[in-house]
Amino acid sequence: MSLEILDIIAVSAFAFSGAIVALSERYDIFGTFILGIATAFAGGIIRNMALDVPVVHVWEQGYLLYVALITISIVYVFPKSWVMFWDRWNIYLDAIGLSAFALQGAVFAVAHDFPLGGIIFAAILTGVGGGVTRDVLAQRKPMVLHQEIYAVWAMLSGLMVGIGVVDVQSDFQYYILFILIIGCRVLSYHLGWHLRFRDLYRL
Repeated sequence: MSLEILDIIAVSAFAFSGAIVALSERYDIFGTFILGIATAFAGGIIRNMALDVPVVHVWEQGYLLYVALITISIVYVFPKSWVMFWDRWNIYLDAIGLSAFALQGAVFAVAHDFPLGGIIFAAILTGVGGGVTRDVLAQRKPMVLHQEIYAVWAMLSGLMVGIGVVDVQSDFQYYILFILIIGCRVLSYHLGWHLRFRDLYRL
């Protein structure tokens, strides 16, 4: 039950985020739906392809596809001021989607008996895949390739599940990790935490 709820939260958050970015970039209605759907489902598709697991296509997502379509439809009729507001605060939607999908990816890998490396890899791909796809299609710099700490939190989610710190059979632990990753992502954004990078323009 907890996994189904997180699936709905993740799909809604990333579909919302993708649609907001599309509207802020002045995409038409078709482009808005394409970007919203791509953001919501690209991570899982990329993960399955990388792990050589049968791909669940967008049209086979069942009720989750309808969740995404309804979410995008609601966003599309937002007043302009709402779109601009949510575009400024998209970090929070992105943090929710990142956490939920990273956790989903880790659980998926555990269910398929992958080793620790596979669990971490699945968490990262599922967590960041949608956001990267959104940013690339919107011609924005993907956050995962920037100096901001982003993929590290997805990796932490996979690590904690993979080494057994978090029991995925426990709803309480499941949601604690979900909230923890969201908090870490938001905190790292507001406090300006970043990974080390080379500044080629400074001597």
